[in-house]
Amino acid sequence: MFSLFVLSLIQSVTEFLPVSSSGHLYLLHFFGISEQSIGLDALLHLGTLFAVLVYFSKDIYKIIFSALFKKDKQLLMNLVIATIPVFLAGALLFHFFMGMRHPVFVALNSIFWGIVLWLVDKYAPKEKTLKKLDFRGAFVIGCAQVLSLIPGTSRSGITMTCARALGVNRTESARFSMLLSVPTIMAAVVYILYQGGKGAVQMPGWHLGIAAVLLTMFMGFLTISFLMRWVKKSSFGIFAVYRILLGLFVLFYIIF
Repeated sequence: MFSLFVLSLIQSVTEFLPVSSSGHLYLLHFFGISEQSIGLDALLHLGTLFAVLVYFSKDIYKIIFSALFKKDKQLLMNLVIATIPVFLAGALLFHFFMGMRHPVFVALNSIFWGIVLWLVDKYAPKEKTLKKLDFRGAFVIGCAQVLSLIPGTSRSGITMTCARALGVNRTESARFSMLLSVPTIMAAVVYILYQGGKGAVQMPGWHLGIAAVLLTMFMGFLTISFLMRWVKKSSFGIFAVYRILLGLFVLFYIIF
């Protein structure tokens, strides 16, 4: 049960903060803190998906309603366009990206993208809202999201960094990243189960499975709430510093 709590905490927090959930989960395995099955991994992702759906339920309703009845499809189309690259890359290059799982690579990725996040957030303009993000910008963010398949990069981190580089303000960058996680996480759950054996996936007991989903959903909701409040008044600098320190710690551990 303690292992389940740790995995739920790490998945729910690191999925939405720009620090890399896949990198943290791999490092937990590397340090021998916790084991993780494919079935449990799918349930943890399902919990984070529910967290986004609950927190952004009004936004999702407005996006769908506007697209259907107000003929305002820009945000919906931007999300679709930004999702396509990672879908294609995940389907075609899944095993290639899985081969990049190594603690040194995760550490270097964490440091490098932490520095990029800090520089972009500090020096990029901050005037744009999502209404001013065109299809080309959405596609660029989608291409950047492909890099999140590499452990240590961070899906939320790379999409927020790219959005900031395009001049989107912090709050809107975080909002777009969270909304973009909905189709991405849905695809991840399906693909994890598919890669686990087309239905022949060993799942945890029903009580542990329900606990995993609920824990991850609850803590994921709190994490999103924290992030959306944080970006209204503060920068991404604290997350960049954490990434750099984590990477240096892992490298120091391996070398010495």
